[in-house]
Amino acid sequence: MEQVFSPQNDLERQLLAAQEGQLGEEEFMHALLGAQVFMPIHDKHGIGGLQSSRSATPLTLDSGAGFDVIVLFTSPERAKDFVKDYPGYEGGLLAEFTWVLEKMGSGLGLTLNPGWDAGLDMEPETVQQLLAAGGEQ
Repeated sequence: MEQVFSPQNDLERQLLAAQEGQLGEEEFMHALLGAQVFMPIHDKHGIGGLQSSRSATPLTLDSGAGFDVIVLFTSPERAKDFVKDYPGYEGGLLAEFTWVLEKMGSGLGLTLNPGWDAGLDMEPETVQQLLAAGGEQ
């Protein structure tokens, strides 16, 4: 069953506009660099979805193209169905996208809103270019 994507925040509206050709890629990337995203994280000892350890382990998946991707969502609500298949990742954190980029190791890609029509996949090279661009703001 395919879920209908109805935008719930500015980032989602901009993502949809970019996918429909109403917003340029560069404009969307600039908006993404200033946005907050939700990152599912694993914590074996969490209480009520709160993080109890100092090191967050983000949900990463094999892209099938020789690199792993960090899973991000445009809001916590977008993650709910997806993380059901990944026990321990029910919790997460809202963070500035630039913070996530800065904390990512090199060689990682990212996927935004997997399982939704309105999403985005980035290879590691693109992530590094965005990180460089984010530092220039």
